[in-house]
Amino acid sequence: MTHQQLAAAVRSLMPRAHSDLAELVAFPSVADPRQFPVEECRKAARWVADAFAAEGMTGVRLLDTPDGTQSVYAELPGPAGAPTVLLYSHYDVQPPLDEEAWLSPAFELTEREGRWYGRGAADCKGNILMHLTALRALRQVDGGFPVGLKVIVEGSEEQGTGGLERYAEAHPELLAADVIVIGDTGNTAPGVPTVTATLRGMTVVEVSITTLAGNLHSGAFGGAAPDALQAMIRVLGTLHDERGDVAVPGLVSDRTWAGAPYEEERFRADARVLDGVALTGTGTVADRLFARPSITVLGIDAPPVIGATSSVQASARALVSLRVPPGMELKAAQQALAAHLEAAVPGGARARVQVLSGGESFEADLSGPAYEAMGAAMRQAFGREMVAAGEGGSIPLCNTLRTLYPQAEIILIGVEDPTTQIHAVNESVDPAELELMALTEALFLQEYASRRSA
Repeated sequence: MTHQQLAAAVRSLMPRAHSDLAELVAFPSVADPRQFPVEECRKAARWVADAFAAEGMTGVRLLDTPDGTQSVYAELPGPAGAPTVLLYSHYDVQPPLDEEAWLSPAFELTEREGRWYGRGAADCKGNILMHLTALRALRQVDGGFPVGLKVIVEGSEEQGTGGLERYAEAHPELLAADVIVIGDTGNTAPGVPTVTATLRGMTVVEVSITTLAGNLHSGAFGGAAPDALQAMIRVLGTLHDERGDVAVPGLVSDRTWAGAPYEEERFRADARVLDGVALTGTGTVADRLFARPSITVLGIDAPPVIGATSSVQASARALVSLRVPPGMELKAAQQALAAHLEAAVPGGARARVQVLSGGESFEADLSGPAYEAMGAAMRQAFGREMVAAGEGGSIPLCNTLRTLYPQAEIILIGVEDPTTQIHAVNESVDPAELELMALTEALFLQEYASRRSA
């Protein structure tokens, strides 16, 4: 099989990739029953299971994980003596946020200026199509697969509730493989083939503050009555210093990144920072994204501006996310954040800090034969050398897999890039990136099998 044949096969499959992605994006598979019906996630899981079964995978089944969600599992033995490769992705998505801010419906795949828009188009349903298109191309050109395959597509990665991690720990034989390809990251820029070398860990905490038995008239009581919302604002303001660096005792914020740089001009463009607005924190952009902790206020329960009354607020609640870089222990970081939040609450107000989720950071070993094969595959697909980069996001499952299968190589790739706006409104995927990454994965499976048999 030549590279050209495989490239032609992938290209011919792109219309099908578009139609399949449109079907998958149409499921609002947010794994939070408070926002969308659970049935939407179950429909998405069934669609994924049927799609892999149609490509010849056997043992396809839905796994009921401990957090109440379903993961899709499939497998197919390879030729005698062939290695086994596990392909991972997830079908659950972030909520659409402000649907009025979308230029097209969030759950309707829409092509605009050469990109495909929709929630999950990149993260992570686009990566599911990367896997499917790679397998379809191999079947089309070669009639089968050169390795043994396992597929796991989980349903609660975005919620961080750990269902698949706990299921894998209880069934350690299930996901055992020589190589694990995590399809949930992407390239540092369009056309730059990238493997992700490090991931920050993550924890999410909820902080609640109560000051009064009930809301009060701000004219009659304001100025003396303790305002819970004001107290919350003061607490959240202590999380960073005047430069924007994390100011929580115990969270070290001066480490540096030794890998590929992330130029500030490119970051400002990727992040769509408004002209004249300064970036947060000190050090290089790569230091701040890959080597240091970051804290983000994800949400605040407060009266909306429209409909707000002249009241002193009796209670307030906020959701705070902490990203933990490699080298920083998760539990110690969680404890430091919780202790800081509790200590910062003013005036004896009643406060409660609850840790909702957490996952350790991850650092890959890039020295194995699978990484050599991936480098060769990316060179063929993109016509340039593979780049190893950091990633500020988190994939908690990676450390579970490394603990369960210490001999397996774990490779993180995907169709996402800084312009895809994952987790934001108007998320999109570049079909050219999807095509090249599907070709990369197909070439990798071929290359890795060849190197193992040599």
